[in-house]
Amino acid sequence: MASHRLLQAFRSSKPAFGAWLTIPGTWAARTAATSSPHISWLLIDCEHGLIPLQPGAADIVAAVSGLAPSAPSVLVRIPATGPCADGSATWQIKYVLDAGAQGIIVPMVSTAAQARSIVAAARFPPKGTRGFGNPFTHTSWGLSPMEYLQQANDSILVLTQIETREAYENIEALCAVDGLDGVFIGPYDLSLSLGFPPPNPDPHPKIEEAIQNILNIAHKAGKKCAMYCTSGQQAAQRAKEGFDMINVTTDCGAMADSMRSHFATAAGESAGEREMGY
Repeated sequence: MASHRLLQAFRSSKPAFGAWLTIPGTWAARTAATSSPHISWLLIDCEHGLIPLQPGAADIVAAVSGLAPSAPSVLVRIPATGPCADGSATWQIKYVLDAGAQGIIVPMVSTAAQARSIVAAARFPPKGTRGFGNPFTHTSWGLSPMEYLQQANDSILVLTQIETREAYENIEALCAVDGLDGVFIGPYDLSLSLGFPPPNPDPHPKIEEAIQNILNIAHKAGKKCAMYCTSGQQAAQRAKEGFDMINVTTDCGAMADSMRSHFATAAGESAGEREMGY
């Protein structure tokens, strides 16, 4: 079976640490991919980041997957938001998977019907409706076209984000969707949707209760639960709590943190805490 770092971590029930990519360009992505042996996955953010779906995501997938078979898994957060059950996100899912992405994260998914539509778009028949025929996809996986066709359904990871009030209210139904590998908690929009301020740096206690509830429901349903963090300290705590997939930092956040720290040291000052944000 075709495998990759995040899939291996999921199957071994080990926490998988990763990073968010928001800056366009293959060299920034390759630098992030080779920066630490603890990076299991990279997420190309085509929703809020500045990386375009076409051709930016495809270029980064090729740049990272071409490093080595042990390179971090590459997932793409597509820009689609809102109701997806009408198939409006299908072309975006098809494009990034044909580009060789090893998984997708879809934002603003609130109902089981939306989640089922997303799963179908990511799977070849008979499990879904994805079309086959891209001449390049299999090369990113190091497979033949037929091997990719036979193995993709069991190797591509599909996660939806829990970041709306409706999604939180429907969490049990969402986690019951067949073929959905897991849910990814977006603490900023979830906080706003439930009427609380965004994390700064930690969530409001009421949001923390909701986060733990999502984690418990996901695991009871046999789904993986992922969490967005902005620091290694936060990520280490979430790993102890049992989260399966944890964002540690972003490319722009890591660069800003490092520069702020070095320049503060040079000036004989304390860097202080980073303000809220990526």
